[in-house]
Amino acid sequence: MKAKQIGAIVLIALFVGSTVYVGCKDDKKQNTQQRKQQPEKKEITAPLFQADSAYAMIEKQVAFGPRVPGTGAHKSCGDWMVSKLKSYGASVLEQTTSLKTFEGTTIPVRNIIASFNPDKTNRIMLCAHWDSRPYGDKDKDNSLWKKPIDGANDGGSGVGVLIEIARQLQLSPTQVGIDLIFFDAEDLGTAEFAEGAKEVLNDGFTSSWCLGSQYWAKQKHAENYNARFGILLDMVGAENATFNKEKFSTQSAPDVVNLIWNTANKLGYASTFTTEEIEGVVDDHVFVTKGGIRCVDIIDTKPQIMAMGLGGYVFGSYHHTHNDNMSIIDKNTLMAVGQTVLQVIYNQ
Repeated sequence: MKAKQIGAIVLIALFVGSTVYVGCKDDKKQNTQQRKQQPEKKEITAPLFQADSAYAMIEKQVAFGPRVPGTGAHKSCGDWMVSKLKSYGASVLEQTTSLKTFEGTTIPVRNIIASFNPDKTNRIMLCAHWDSRPYGDKDKDNSLWKKPIDGANDGGSGVGVLIEIARQLQLSPTQVGIDLIFFDAEDLGTAEFAEGAKEVLNDGFTSSWCLGSQYWAKQKHAENYNARFGILLDMVGAENATFNKEKFSTQSAPDVVNLIWNTANKLGYASTFTTEEIEGVVDDHVFVTKGGIRCVDIIDTKPQIMAMGLGGYVFGSYHHTHNDNMSIIDKNTLMAVGQTVLQVIYNQ
């Protein structure tokens, strides 16, 4: 009796097991079929970035003169930017305040925010600084150290690319909301000739640099403002520029870094967007990230091997000198950056 019972149990177990196995095979087959039936998301081809237009926007900024906060050139350029952005259909608002420089001087600060598809909750943030350095403190000629520079690349190029992107957004709206934020007072940090010029970012939040983005991060332009990620453009127009993967960016938003650099690679800009990794740069993206929005920095750097194998960097020879003028601006570099950013945002 026990043998029959055992035999019956074995038969039942085999039957159930085979049924489950067949069922599993059927489920797998059905899931595979469902995956095949679901069409892959087709990549959108972004509008063609117009490097000539971006170049003209940089030229216009430089024509105002150095955009140092508190000067007539700064005010006139800011007014022009607001007018231009509104002409492209953006909703524009301004954040104004007064902040102190490393010298203790109080200056007017004006962040300019231009929004497209303001009703969308799914948003991407693009940013750049629009002020220029009041010192040529890296110039070989020390008589030029305290004279303001044109800032064609350092300030002007990021703005030029973003304004051209604004023009494209009017012509071909994106599926997501886009906010263009132009930070002020980024380039008023401690001068090379100042006593104690080697500044330490001791609390991870306060710096004599990036005053406009520090203010914005603590007091955003809109209540409960949020964006999926941000992209900062800084010094994105010089000839033979190289954009390396910067440490603070890869720490806070590795997926966004990979998205941007892979997109650039697909578009044929691998020699400009390199695979090199460098140490962190204290730039506006640091404070945007501190303010709760992961932000990636696209910034022209040259890798430099430091002690202990760290991926150090130096900026281009034009940096904070009077050579930062229109003569170094290259339309090929503007094209590489502008087209890459457009391709990214049109596929979100």
